[in-house]
Amino acid sequence: MPHKGRKNADQLLLMALACGATGEAAARSAGLSQATVYRRLQDNGFCKKLERTKADMVQRTAGMLTASGMESVKTLMELQKPVAPPAVRLGAARSVLELGMKVREREDLEKRLAALEQQAEMNKPY
Repeated sequence: MPHKGRKNADQLLLMALACGATGEAAARSAGLSQATVYRRLQDNGFCKKLERTKADMVQRTAGMLTASGMESVKTLMELQKPVAPPAVRLGAARSVLELGMKVREREDLEKRLAALEQQAEMNKPY
């Protein structure tokens, strides 16, 4: 059973690597040798934990961005008003159009993917 020091070092190592640190920087951050870091990276269990940590970070980031999305849209809309300088208004308008198209495209792709998944499920041989 791992002792608390190793568990803490592994947590620090996971966070450093998940945030994009090099093996050398992650070793320093976790208080480990580079050899230990590379040995951990050869361990399938550790690599699975690293992938879960990365996925969790991405999911939390997406949630935070989603939560702040409406406020960002309001800000862009405010910047389009005539009181803002023309260059600011132009930039805001471009951003609104680009982001709007991306959101619609993603929504369309999600619907199409869901339809394909449903179709594949119906065509599964039992």
